[in-house]
Amino acid sequence: MSARNNSAPLDDLYLLTVLAQARSFTKAARRLGVSKASVSTRIANLERAVGVPLVRRTTRSVVLTDAGLQLVEDIEPSFVRIEQSLSSVKDLAGNPRGLLRVSAPVALGRQRVAPMLPAFLQRFPEIRLELDLSDRFVNLAQEGFDLAIRHAQAAPETHVAWVLRESRSLLVASHDYLERHGVPRHPADLSRHECLMYLRDGSTQSWSFEREAGRKRGERVGVPVSGRFKANNSEVLREAVLGGLGIGLLPDFTAVDELRPGRLAQVLPDWKPVGFFGDQLFAIRPWTRQVPRPVQCLVDHLRQGFNSVALQDRTVAPR
Repeated sequence: MSARNNSAPLDDLYLLTVLAQARSFTKAARRLGVSKASVSTRIANLERAVGVPLVRRTTRSVVLTDAGLQLVEDIEPSFVRIEQSLSSVKDLAGNPRGLLRVSAPVALGRQRVAPMLPAFLQRFPEIRLELDLSDRFVNLAQEGFDLAIRHAQAAPETHVAWVLRESRSLLVASHDYLERHGVPRHPADLSRHECLMYLRDGSTQSWSFEREAGRKRGERVGVPVSGRFKANNSEVLREAVLGGLGIGLLPDFTAVDELRPGRLAQVLPDWKPVGFFGDQLFAIRPWTRQVPRPVQCLVDHLRQGFNSVALQDRTVAPR
């Protein structure tokens, strides 16, 4: 019997840990830069070497057997330490290098993250970068992402997190709409207006506000809202607001470029929308004792870029 059948090669054992995370031969092959057939063959060889089935194949995914789960649980920490050690050695070798896989929400990624990346790649020519735009919350470890940009109230405690900048929600409308329908003076007035809402699972048909000025500062008000148009993308909602369809609640990074030249007006500037979009922009990654240098370089670049662009709202009175 060959040596390969008597022992489990380390590269095949590592492949099993990647497969456990990806739960797909195709995704595991993509992460490792090999063919799907190669992944299948090497797993079959590994199963022959250990003498027990390690995975169960279905039409949609791959599930590890009890033996496979036990093996991954035992060996995965060792591979994590090896990767961390290799990353530390590479950092000592000179310029940051390697592949960075980054996930970001569609609107935030298109409007704010993507414009910062050319300068980053020019500064670090040995770094390769893949940007995946999706509004779903990806599982960084299972899907092989190094970093995720998220718009949230708080970062998960199980991850390393950096605050890129503060953020806030803005209530905006076109001048044309306000001239035709009037300017709301109190959140309760919104119940009589066309309100353009962000479409998401479990979202309520109401908006909440906190008074930011005056004698009743801190007062909270919730108001039921309705409208004929919803969308699950803030850029699409912004275009609807610009088209005069109604009053929209948007994150500042989507609305501010239309507020500055006066194409949109802020509505209810003394009231802060609360509890809908996140209050901060985060960069997060799975917890490790040491952050790879390319990841840290990208985070530093994004923090500098976000803070060099003012995203503060500007009140523009209706014409």
